[in-house]
Amino acid sequence: MRLSRFLIILLLAWSGVRADEKSGASYDFVIKGGRIIDPETNLDRVGLDLGITGGTVTALSSTPLKGAREIDASGLVVAPGFIDVLSYDPNEVGVWNKLADGVTTNLGMHGTTTDPLRWFSVYEKRRLPLHYGGSFSYPQARVKLKIDRYSPATEQQIREMYSMGEAALLNGCIGISISLEYMPGVSPEECLSMMRLAAKYKVPVFYHVRYSDVDPPGTNLEALQEVVGYARETGAAIHIDHINSTGGTFSMRQSLAFLNEARAAGVDVTACTYPYDSWATYLNSARFDQGWQSRFRIDYHDLQLGGSEERLTSVSFQRYRKQGKLAVAYAIPEEDVREALRCPWVIVASDGILEPGYNNHPRASGMCARLIGRYVRDEKVLTLMQALAKLTILPAKRLEHGAPALRKKGRLTPGADADLVLFDFDRIEDRATAAHPEAMSVGIEYVFVNGRIVKDPKGLNKTVRNGKPIKSRLVPATRKET
Repeated sequence: MRLSRFLIILLLAWSGVRADEKSGASYDFVIKGGRIIDPETNLDRVGLDLGITGGTVTALSSTPLKGAREIDASGLVVAPGFIDVLSYDPNEVGVWNKLADGVTTNLGMHGTTTDPLRWFSVYEKRRLPLHYGGSFSYPQARVKLKIDRYSPATEQQIREMYSMGEAALLNGCIGISISLEYMPGVSPEECLSMMRLAAKYKVPVFYHVRYSDVDPPGTNLEALQEVVGYARETGAAIHIDHINSTGGTFSMRQSLAFLNEARAAGVDVTACTYPYDSWATYLNSARFDQGWQSRFRIDYHDLQLGGSEERLTSVSFQRYRKQGKLAVAYAIPEEDVREALRCPWVIVASDGILEPGYNNHPRASGMCARLIGRYVRDEKVLTLMQALAKLTILPAKRLEHGAPALRKKGRLTPGADADLVLFDFDRIEDRATAAHPEAMSVGIEYVFVNGRIVKDPKGLNKTVRNGKPIKSRLVPATRKET
């Protein structure tokens, strides 16, 4: 009688050794001597050989394996490739910094497109070095229909955007993104329309919520109450984008407590954070509308032009605002960062990707190394297992219903995709800063994407273009499921 995959995983987690042990078998790669950590099964063990055949992990064995190529991973952690759920379009510059930081799957769940057929076609032709996918961008849909960001959509426009969103989900998008703070005119009717669509296909809605402070009118708690209310009414899942900068700043304990209560009551809600005490956005966005100094408890000198040493003044603020430049804002209490990281259901995601010109936040290049180096090794806010779960299995599980490809990512179980990161726990460190967001992380020695080495101790191999699209495979949920 065949055991279910679930029972096999339980047995293997208990024993610490995977099925498929084949001493004497030949593999494309065998990784030897590393500390293998698999958050899905809570495996943390030195002394196993890991075998890779083609693009798949095919064995974890306590007896020696033989491979066409063998890698001595003594002193290194061997983990599943990192999944960044809150990234953006995988441009040719930013993808290499992601890989150097251990990211093997780049998902633009803050919003990528309204036309995934065209979007995927563009990136498939570019042959990317990492996996990629994203969400239906509701803000882009509003722009397409020429709806002012401070005005609500009409009933007809809401119907048009519902159709646009449904087509996008059926053609590759793996979720929906809505940015309320950046488009204050978005009405409850608009949100409920998208939530009903998400419930129909059982995908999450990623919300940049409406408020980012604790001073009424318009508080973090009100922002969270709004989107949780939509989830209760429709049954759709929601995700709170970067709660450290939006929805939780100055109120993290209370914000997480409110969401914990909602989860206990059956609301399907998660959130993400990035491990920095600064956020960043474009100066011409609604986030910098009148009153920003009071809302965020900062002033001009707390803003730094991304990619430079320059702190802003009232004069330079206006100049760069007209140019649409991005500024880094030193506005997040450190304890809020720690509280969010400690929460077991909060994912770690960057909210950034390096763009040409480097007008960026350091999270675009150093998020994963910073999480592990600073908050695990140096400050012990999390265990290594907890941190790796936030970069691997938690994001995979959040999106795998609509994206079957993710059921083989974020794991080291035999049969999983061979996306791996090998890093030196004692040396891993982020080097990116606000002045130099392009600086790559150190201590990450090997990165595998789909069974091929994209990074080794000598550096990045830019001839390896092994990334695959992460596309939806959706059918409407039944009435009972909805």
